[in-house]
Amino acid sequence: MRVGMFLNYAGGFREVADEVVELERAGVDLIAVPEAYSFDAVSQLGFLAARTSTITLASGILQLYTRTPTLTAMTAAGLDFVSDGRFELGIGASGPQVIEGFHGVPYDAPLGRTRELVDICRMVWRREPVVHEGRRYKIPLPAGEGTGLGKPLKLINHPVRERIPITIASLGLKSVEQTAEIADGWLPMFFHPERAAGVWGDALAAGTAKRAPELAPLDIFASPAFAITDHPEQVLPLVKPQLALYIGGMGARGKNFYNELISSYGFEAEAAHIQDLYLEGRKDEAIAAVPDELVSAVSLIGPAGHVAERVAAFAEAGVTTLAVTPLARTSAERIALMGGLRAIVG
Repeated sequence: MRVGMFLNYAGGFREVADEVVELERAGVDLIAVPEAYSFDAVSQLGFLAARTSTITLASGILQLYTRTPTLTAMTAAGLDFVSDGRFELGIGASGPQVIEGFHGVPYDAPLGRTRELVDICRMVWRREPVVHEGRRYKIPLPAGEGTGLGKPLKLINHPVRERIPITIASLGLKSVEQTAEIADGWLPMFFHPERAAGVWGDALAAGTAKRAPELAPLDIFASPAFAITDHPEQVLPLVKPQLALYIGGMGARGKNFYNELISSYGFEAEAAHIQDLYLEGRKDEAIAAVPDELVSAVSLIGPAGHVAERVAAFAEAGVTTLAVTPLARTSAERIALMGGLRAIVG
């Protein structure tokens, strides 16, 4: 099992880069740089590539609506080049609140766009002339939709690798099935090891049955909050604001992927109550309504022995990469925590 860490959206990035150098020395396998409506991830990944030498660098995630598929492929190839083959492309659809609210781009056909983007990226990395006739993307652009002067082009540079690993963030059953079919890795959110198979097992099996033989087994990520502590009751509440935000505020009633996921874990009444409170502006009450049982299940928080048991549960559920968010106030504490996780995982 790989040990990784998600960087925070905020904070001083140069200080974080110094920390990543120490995490690399501590044996951490992967660093993922998020991109929501924060600073872009690409510039930070390039900076980290120059400061590190062995750690894998991943985008977590690049939103598929905000760059053309060809630019996504160029960006991934460029990051793979400056890191000497250490980049993994994480992509995802995000949600309409960000895509339409921040970027002003229609949030449509996430499944179809994802499949076409993956196909185009792999075509670019193979240095084939890019010719794609899809429902969402047409390359070159047909004459009736432009000047008619476009012609098939291939990437000028020779990529370090023609198969850069692609990880897709997905939650819905159709999306997870497609991820298991076409991607190198799968990044769900709020992974519950005891209940994940009941939610996604059939979709993963269906996608795996259609998986191309040249693809390695699917790399399954989990991204739990993490702390080694003898007083978990003091730390578990720190996770509740994020859960409340996603369950209650990331979408509208009837259109919230995270609310549906938590409901499918068996917390239907709790998810509905949290959403009602959040959408009514009663955020503190929504946070308080997040069950401790849920927080504990989707996190790695407790004494070292308990964390080791939960790591084993994640592994039993098929997780192959733990990309955690350490709950610590200082860089030294985060480095110590990640070293502790490295020792537990082995």
